[in-house]
Amino acid sequence: MTEFAVEYCDLFKGEWIRDLRGPQYTNRSCSSIPHSKNCFKNGRQDRDFLKWRWKPDACELPKFDPRIFFVLVRDKTMAFIGDSVARNHVESLICLLSMEEKPINTYADADNKFRTWKFPKNNFTLVVLWSKFLIHEKERVINGTDSTNFDLQLDKLDTNWTRKLTGVDYLVISDMHWLFRINYLYENGNLIGCTYCNEPNIRAYDIDFVVERMVRLVLNHINDCEECNEGLVTLLRTFSPAHFEYGSWNNGGKCNRTRPYRGGEINLESQDWKLRGTQVKELESIRKAVKKGKRFDILDISRAMLMRPDGHPDVYSGNEWMKGYSDCVHWCMPGPVDVWNDFLMSVLKRYADFSRLREINQ
Repeated sequence: MTEFAVEYCDLFKGEWIRDLRGPQYTNRSCSSIPHSKNCFKNGRQDRDFLKWRWKPDACELPKFDPRIFFVLVRDKTMAFIGDSVARNHVESLICLLSMEEKPINTYADADNKFRTWKFPKNNFTLVVLWSKFLIHEKERVINGTDSTNFDLQLDKLDTNWTRKLTGVDYLVISDMHWLFRINYLYENGNLIGCTYCNEPNIRAYDIDFVVERMVRLVLNHINDCEECNEGLVTLLRTFSPAHFEYGSWNNGGKCNRTRPYRGGEINLESQDWKLRGTQVKELESIRKAVKKGKRFDILDISRAMLMRPDGHPDVYSGNEWMKGYSDCVHWCMPGPVDVWNDFLMSVLKRYADFSRLREINQ
């Protein structure tokens, strides 16, 4: 099958199949794996979950190749915007790129939530911009204590990321996990409802409503962005599901499976899949109204990751504040999260100019 055919098949519909070669890096070869994702260092014993690869139904998905990736992004800046799962994606990317060139950490804020790395040999800049919700938020304080519940402005974006778009060539947008809590929703400064609440005289909304409004506002802002690069490519990464069983994160929930699900074992009627559908719908809508050469595409990881209940840290996160609890949201490294960068490389090829594709194929 030709390279061109691989790029434009449906990469995101398929199955996990056996691959005894294992991962491209290890927790020994990649020194930048965060402690919380270093599952083997934190005591995980099984290795079987590493011996699978994603096989699209109609083609092959090429494995990530840092040489090819650097050809695609040479002289470019790529920004990942979102929460700690977005950061998990970047952490995987850095391990894979480090096989070709080690990055220089040029900026980190006090909490390591806003970071910049440079790959000088390839003149590539990688940026992480932290945002819990992408939209403006303020945590509610009750009796002097943070409540972990937030006031969300559905018509106002988080300026911590919107003001940093100048000079960016590729955006990878994702967020959602902070929505699974009681949050209060505002529009034009007025309270219009809440999620996961049961309060008199306040309308209760499903989080699908919030996702729709949030994604629409984000994509419209990028489309209208005057200071953004002409030809900016924005990739919307779909929802990365959690896999808690036997309870939620704080009441006994675990994710201790050691093998993937088959496609027929996942629930495509679930809330996770519904949220992914909302994201896809909003992306399709903005693609009909693009401005100034901007381009929008999708990293549709949801189906593949619904099948990977075995890929989370579970009790092997090593986080002191999670002691006694399971992390079924983030992903072990190495692990199935690395396929996100297989997807990323293939999608980026769609937007490469002919000279770069010719260089790749030489």
